Amino acid sequence: MPAPVSDILSPTKVDRIALDLEPAHNNIHSLFLLSMSEELSGLNDWVIRTVDQLSPDLRRRNAVVTVGLHYAIIPDRSWSSFPAYLEHLTAVDPVELRDKVLRTYTRIPREKGLNHVLLEEEAVKLDVGAWLDSPTAFLASLKERFDESHINAEIETEAYSYLTDPPAMHSLIVDHLSYMWDEYLSTEWRRTEPMLMDAVRAFRETDFSQMTKLEAARFITGRGLEDESWQAMLERAGQAIFVPSPHVGPYRGKYQAKDVLWVLFGARLPSASGMQAHELSRAGIIVRLSALTDDTRLQILRMVGDAGELRSQDIIDRLGISQSAVSRHLTQLTATGYLSERRCDGSKCYRLSPARIEETLAAVSKFLLGEQAGAGWSRTS
Repeated sequence: MPAPVSDILSPTKVDRIALDLEPAHNNIHSLFLLSMSEELSGLNDWVIRTVDQLSPDLRRRNAVVTVGLHYAIIPDRSWSSFPAYLEHLTAVDPVELRDKVLRTYTRIPREKGLNHVLLEEEAVKLDVGAWLDSPTAFLASLKERFDESHINAEIETEAYSYLTDPPAMHSLIVDHLSYMWDEYLSTEWRRTEPMLMDAVRAFRETDFSQMTKLEAARFITGRGLEDESWQAMLERAGQAIFVPSPHVGPYRGKYQAKDVLWVLFGARLPSASGMQAHELSRAGIIVRLSALTDDTRLQILRMVGDAGELRSQDIIDRLGISQSAVSRHLTQLTATGYLSERRCDGSKCYRLSPARIEETLAAVSKFLLGEQAGAGWSRTS
């Protein structure tokens, strides 16, 4: 029987805004990040090291399970431990698991891209035959709902072959998640769980009763959430559960189920917390500094700062490197908060955030010098 999470981390009531470890969501997201390591820079070192240890076949299998069969493995409620969730998955009927994937796809509005708000379940009717008529039809339906640049045809085609054979899909999912837990996740979870508990405890000291869910999200994640899809999801959610992740770096993850929205963020302490948790402070500093340890990203920051504001195409033209490479750099710099992003004339425009740079320098100074840190750096949140 899996060991239960300690009582201090188990909410006694359903709060509108909650903080929790969420072991199932947390570990599933870590596996997902392994499949995103080539698309996102600045992820935690564990992600990079683990990817390097995986054979090509295991990397592909992980991509099929975490990306192609993504909605089959996402928990739709909280679990006390990852093994408890695995035990549940093992007992789930394979056809039910397949239908969970197709039903979620059906609820995604067409032409909405990756940032979507799911349609109400009562408003859609699942037509399994239409989805599984052929690999071509399946891919076409996905392209109606997701940005084509985010669709890996090979992975999705393999996922389709499993969706047409629910018992094989079920075995693949249970076997893969069990293997990854035993070989990679369990040791890392034991190592990082105390740090994550510190983050949960620190944020639970905050009174969220006067905050909207959007205000709470900005406070907890330490970032603005200007994307309209984020705002819509938070507004519609009956409960928002914020989950500190040891691996997500400067990015955020989100999972929806019924009226609950889980938001994963890089484990950190509240800006005004008096709690001493050096590992959390160090992790936050590493995330911020990793964005600055690259010559191209430093060039981008200087260019944008000198110009005041630059379009993404202007940056591509000035650097003379590929659009995909520039996109990776801009994504990390925006996620870390050094650049702010807005839509302008059908493009994306970027501005430098001097406050974020000063905040990073102040955090480094405080961590290294403690009470000796001078008042030279302005401190912002």
